[in-house]
Amino acid sequence: MSAEPFAVPVPGGELAGGQWHPEAGGMPLVGIHGITSNHVAWTLVADALPGVRLIAPDLRGRGRSGGLPGPYGLVEHADDVARMLDALGVERAVVAGHSMGAFVAVRLAERHPDRVERLVLVDGGLPVHEDVDLGPARDRLRMTFASPEDYLAFWRRHPALGPWWNDAVEEYARYDLAGTAPALHSSVSEEAMAVNALELDGRAGYEAALAGLTLPIAFVRAPRGLLDADPLYQPSTVAAWRARLPWFEAFEADDVNHYTILMTHDGVRQLTPHLPAPRRGGHPKED
Repeated sequence: MSAEPFAVPVPGGELAGGQWHPEAGGMPLVGIHGITSNHVAWTLVADALPGVRLIAPDLRGRGRSGGLPGPYGLVEHADDVARMLDALGVERAVVAGHSMGAFVAVRLAERHPDRVERLVLVDGGLPVHEDVDLGPARDRLRMTFASPEDYLAFWRRHPALGPWWNDAVEEYARYDLAGTAPALHSSVSEEAMAVNALELDGRAGYEAALAGLTLPIAFVRAPRGLLDADPLYQPSTVAAWRARLPWFEAFEADDVNHYTILMTHDGVRQLTPHLPAPRRGGHPKED
């Protein structure tokens, strides 16, 4: 099920995104995507929560927000999300972030605490002090493709997504395309990616912001990483933060990687216990 698109005013233009089940009652869910991703990454979560209003932006420099100018820092993304909530009439929400989106979620909770009910950090949001190889993602942003089919073929070869290909992944990849044939390219700004990649180690006050939060936080770790191999987070890193924050709960997903935890039915099945529950029967107006 495709999202209903929206565009809301932010400094420099309009922030795009999509929402599913906009008439649903109860606590909304905000889904924030990763460093080279877009809102369509949340499609299967929306399908699994038919009675929950799910709102997901394309962050500045990505998707249909790809043309927005910088600055592209985490705090700017967080403030954009707050402006999105204002424009869509949402006072408070459960906020889930995947990968870099989890860092944005933390900054949102720090800067706009009255807007966040609780956080769900999906294989992201904890400072990463080890080297993370974003080279393959950066290389993709520099590539051009003759047709959408060529771009889909590229993604089908991706070691973390190709073997688990599904309709939602295809929709996600198609949405990412910008430009015109035969020079199609990713919608993601390399500058935006580079700025945010530098922030993943907790600099600029991020680590202190995370440590200062006092709202419930659920962290869900994927056992395999960006290329379906080494995990982004070692269990020892998660355990250290669990010891540091008494309101921080950690959960282990089974047999998924950094992408499939969000973009496959098996991954989403393991996330939904931590997300807002659909209303009985899945009907938006049912009490």
